Amino acid sequence: MSEIVDVAIIGAGPAGLTAGLYAARGGLSATILERITPGGQLAQTDKVENYPGFPEGAEGWQLAYDMQQQALHFGANIVTDDVASVDFASDPKVITAKSGNEYQARTVIVASGAHPRKLGVPGEGELAGRGVSYCATCDGNFFRGKTVVVVGGGNTAAGDALYLARICEKVYLVHRRDSLRATKIYHERLEETENVEFVWNSNAVRIEADDDGAVKSLVVADKNTGEERTIDCAAVFVAVGNEPNSDYLYGALDLDEGGYVKADEGGRTSVPGVFAAGDVRVKSLRQVVTAVSDGAQAAENAAEYLAI
Repeated sequence: MSEIVDVAIIGAGPAGLTAGLYAARGGLSATILERITPGGQLAQTDKVENYPGFPEGAEGWQLAYDMQQQALHFGANIVTDDVASVDFASDPKVITAKSGNEYQARTVIVASGAHPRKLGVPGEGELAGRGVSYCATCDGNFFRGKTVVVVGGGNTAAGDALYLARICEKVYLVHRRDSLRATKIYHERLEETENVEFVWNSNAVRIEADDDGAVKSLVVADKNTGEERTIDCAAVFVAVGNEPNSDYLYGALDLDEGGYVKADEGGRTSVPGVFAAGDVRVKSLRQVVTAVSDGAQAAENAAEYLAI
């Protein structure tokens, strides 16, 4: 059992790192628990163009690293450990990790983020890591000069397609509708990119493997006619949305039907002294800038809670 800290923060994405920065700078003892490496999905983003203060855009990994260093500079402690369960009814609150370590805190900020949603089609699971990827900036370079497919229609899918178009010979963008959900600027850039081809009104049906057990093609079906088409490719990049990292919270906090944490504007959850920030919480816009705002709000409200 560790020492009791003022605030334990679950997750070291933009929300968690900002919460750690604000808490530590405000004089609280703050421990941030992160299962992999700090930065979350931001660290896997090629370029962030809509974060204020960077007129030319910012590289995701660099922005995440700078946030981490700033939190550390003011005294936040970052620990690599994967949370398995929580006991928010106890006083102090207890967080148990898969390693067996237990962490005690007077308040907790849940900022565990979200993870990419899977397609759920045959071949996806078997070919994960062998041509099926959920992170274009992580794995795109393995397919330099080859033909790849991106499945999705939001900002992530559009951004992935643009990134891959710079290093791949051909990029197919498969979307189930006849227009993208991505913002207008992505539409314009994709239309100007010669090696990107749209595949509209189409659903992924299955991912096929070659004799070596790697991706060789994606079969899609026209949503209106049911006609199937095979797209030969070396990789399939899945970008069809996210799901919250909240499995460990069932029974501990009020969640909505999608598993997102219910919280008010200040991040207050159904349990006093427990706050939520970033992509894991119910909200209308999930962006780096809103995650940062959530983290700051949650930390300030945690400090206010401790002062009562």
